Amino acid sequence: MLLEGKTGLVLNVTNKNSIGWAIADRANKEGAIVGVGAQNERLLEGVNKLLEGRERFETVTVDFMFAEQYEALHDQVKAKLGQLDFLVHSVGFAPKEALTGRFLDTSLEDFNTAMNASVYSMIKTCQTLEPLMKEDSSIVTLSYIGSTRVMNNYKVMGLCKAALESSVRYLATELGDRGIRVNTVSPGPVNTISGRGVSGLSDFIKSVQNTAPLKREYGQEEAAGAALYLVSDLSKGVSAQIIFVDSGYNVMAV
Repeated sequence: MLLEGKTGLVLNVTNKNSIGWAIADRANKEGAIVGVGAQNERLLEGVNKLLEGRERFETVTVDFMFAEQYEALHDQVKAKLGQLDFLVHSVGFAPKEALTGRFLDTSLEDFNTAMNASVYSMIKTCQTLEPLMKEDSSIVTLSYIGSTRVMNNYKVMGLCKAALESSVRYLATELGDRGIRVNTVSPGPVNTISGRGVSGLSDFIKSVQNTAPLKREYGQEEAAGAALYLVSDLSKGVSAQIIFVDSGYNVMAV
């Protein structure tokens, strides 16, 4: 199996439809021991239901909005998983007002909340867990084409994804001395709980499917497949990259 003997952590999983869960599920089926993160005890109950009857899973809780929880995350991971071969950051949030109103009217509070949850969480997680990352390990985060294109009802999250992609390049440069790879998977629009926070998602999904070179449906499993490649030894020569999983939509002019 592709990840036999490896140990990884996926942060965070909200429900069975999340891309984070698709990645954790695939990694586990490929032989890895996988730690699954949940934001709080309530969401952890749902995660535990997903794990019923499954082996080689552990759980941790972390709310990225509170700085003191990072130290607790380190302690949980060290106790339950030990050293990590891979880390997946699947975290992002912006207040609804920052997505639906005018971008020009974004408040400082909403801006800081979105950046803290969506960007700084990646930087701080890597900082916190760096001592637990093995040599030649892999870190993956999730972005979206709204980082470089103006997307309706995405607003401040576009800035967050742009900053996230930039942080990946800097992290890859600084962690590269230890052979740690840092990459980004950028799926097209997917029907997840986060995606449903963007108004008009269903219409946009149909538009992408009609416009992209591969005119077919895609979703969580395709994104998970790309992540699986990036956390496996197959990608040992790949770092600081963005892998688009959108049926080729990102190359289209219209």
